[in-house]
Amino acid sequence: MQLEGLHHVTMITGHAQRTVDFYADVLGLRLVKTTVNFDQPEAYHLYFGDEAGSPGSILTWFEFQGARPGRAGAGMVHRLVLAVASDAAIDFWAGRLGDHGVANTREDGGLRFADPDGLDLELVVHDIGAALKAEHPAVPAQHAITGVQGARAYSANPDVSATVVTALLGFEAEAEGRFVARGQERHVHWTLDPAPAEPGVPGAGTVHHIAWASRDEDHEGWRALLAEAGAHVTPVIDRDYFDAIYFREPGGVLFELATLGPGFATDEAPDHLGEQLRLPTQHEALRDQLRGILVPVVNPRTGEPIGFDPQG
Repeated sequence: MQLEGLHHVTMITGHAQRTVDFYADVLGLRLVKTTVNFDQPEAYHLYFGDEAGSPGSILTWFEFQGARPGRAGAGMVHRLVLAVASDAAIDFWAGRLGDHGVANTREDGGLRFADPDGLDLELVVHDIGAALKAEHPAVPAQHAITGVQGARAYSANPDVSATVVTALLGFEAEAEGRFVARGQERHVHWTLDPAPAEPGVPGAGTVHHIAWASRDEDHEGWRALLAEAGAHVTPVIDRDYFDAIYFREPGGVLFELATLGPGFATDEAPDHLGEQLRLPTQHEALRDQLRGILVPVVNPRTGEPIGFDPQG
C-alpha cells in the first residue's frame, strides 16, 4: 500500500464569509463544496481547492461563529505551505496580497503571510507533480497556486512521530524532522519543528487535522495496519465525498486517511461545485432549521448567495 500524498487540511474559522472572500477571491482558489460539520451541523464546513476539487489541493474550514483566536502548540500543525510555479509568481502574490492589505514578507525565497484568522501561510516555488490550479479572472494562470506543498507541525514526541510516518505510513525521510509522502502523481512535504513552551489553544486560525490520501481499495488495509500497530483508529466513516479513518500520531497531531473517491461531483455538476448548500444525508431533515442558523455566504465566483433550496 502507498499513500497518494495529501488529501486535505482542515482548519477552524470564526467567520465563514471572511474565509470565503480570502481563499476563493484573494488567493484565487475555488469554493468546491459548501456543507456542514457532520458532528455539529449548525457549523459550516467549507472546502476550497482546484477546479475539480482534487485531493492535494483541498483546504477546508469548520466555521464556529465568533470563535476566539487559537494558538498552535505541541501536537498541532502551525503552518501550511502552498506551491507556485516560479519566482515571478512570488512577485505577483507579494503585490496582490499587498493590494488587499495583507502584510507579507519574503523569507528564504518564499513569501510568508497570515490569513484573516491568523493562520500562518507560506508560498514557495515548488513542483509538487501534477499541478492543481483553480481559475480566477484576476490571477494569471502561470501565477496560480498549484497545490499544497507541505505542512509544518509541532510534535510533542518527534522521534516516535518520525518512526510512525516512515515505518508505518511510508513517508521518506529527507533530513532530520523533514519527510515527504510520494504518490503516483504528486507529493507533499511534512516537517516537524520543535514545540514552543506555551501549550496550544484550539480556536480560529488553528488546524484541526491533516488528511493523507489513500486509494479506495487500500482503506481497510490501512485501518488494519494501524490497529495492529496499536493506534487508536476509528472505524471507516462515510463522509459522502470520501471515506475516512482518524487517529492521533504519537506527537499529538490528528491524522486522517481519506479515500480519493468518490469526489465532490457526486451531488453537484462539476461546473457548479460549491454553489448550493449540500447536507450530509443524515442531516437533510435539518435543512429548514439550519436555514435559520447558518448566515448566508456569497460565493465570489458567482456573486450570489449559496443556495439553500433542497437538491439545489
